[in-house]
Amino acid sequence: MNNFKNKNISLPLTYFLIVIVGFLALYSASFSKGKIDNAAYISHQLVWIILSLVAIVVILIIGYRRLLDFSYVLYTLGIFLLIYVILVAQPRLGAVRWVSFGGINIQPSELMKLIFILTLARFLSSYKYNENGIKCTFVALALTGLPVLLIMMQPDLGTALVFIPVALSMLYVWGFRLRYIVLMFFSAIAVSPLFWSLLKDYQKSRFMVFINPNADPLGSGYTIIQSKIAIGSGGFLGKGWLSGTQSQLNFLPEHHTDFIFSGIGEEWGFLGAMLIVALFYFLIIQGLDIAMHASSMSKKLLATGICVLIAMQVIINICMCIGLMPVVGLPLPYISYGGSAMIIFSVLMGILFNIKFEV
Repeated sequence: MNNFKNKNISLPLTYFLIVIVGFLALYSASFSKGKIDNAAYISHQLVWIILSLVAIVVILIIGYRRLLDFSYVLYTLGIFLLIYVILVAQPRLGAVRWVSFGGINIQPSELMKLIFILTLARFLSSYKYNENGIKCTFVALALTGLPVLLIMMQPDLGTALVFIPVALSMLYVWGFRLRYIVLMFFSAIAVSPLFWSLLKDYQKSRFMVFINPNADPLGSGYTIIQSKIAIGSGGFLGKGWLSGTQSQLNFLPEHHTDFIFSGIGEEWGFLGAMLIVALFYFLIIQGLDIAMHASSMSKKLLATGICVLIAMQVIINICMCIGLMPVVGLPLPYISYGGSAMIIFSVLMGILFNIKFEV
């Protein structure tokens, strides 16, 4: 295993702090009328945290290079699972995002985030931009577009869109010109109205509610209204741990998954919410520092992709909870309830640890 002696361990400590805060927040979200109302959430999350720590140790033992070696095979497997989800899986909550193997539910779109970063990092690091820029860029965009399209068909627009900034950031680190990225961004905005007709009715409803939540306060706008009430009622210092009302009395839907940040804002107030933001900021800044000082292109690309993915999910989730973005159903990394996301994001963190502490 890699040698940790005389190494700065602030990155692992930040990760562990976020996981601990997340577990405390989930415990409180499962607390109702003076007792644990959903003990299964607690026990399941604890198992997933333990499995995540095991996964990190495994990554540190085998090394990120072994994952890169198998990335093309993993990409093929990931695409197969995404197709399998669309064709075979049973709908849950209006979407088909999970497959079950031996009683274990897996969300392939979460797995694909890890596989995608590994695949794009291996592909781009195998070529130099000055020699194969145009050809490799088109291949990279194709590698991005295929999972994006399949995930949108589930439908899961929020997860699909996260792949795009990750891909563009990795292309930029590889050498892709910033002006081309800006041009692509504004071109996408210009043609986005053409895709309105392709959205599902509930997706259109979420967008309209984002513009005016009070247009349907008891329907599509209910969740975001309750989320704002929860965060606003917390004030500066919050109501105290285990003392939330919006979440514990189930006024706030999905308070243990997508809207767990709202429960944190209610119980821990503005100060506690800013603590969460600060921890994620510190985590991402350290990751970007690893990318900046990495000794090889593959390391730079991996660290960049991981940091941008975490940053995008944190930004989108928090902005969704406070009403600055439409509801898209993205979990808050390391904090929201869920096995697939917890384990996959911990594996990504394990890769960062491996790059940082590599001898």
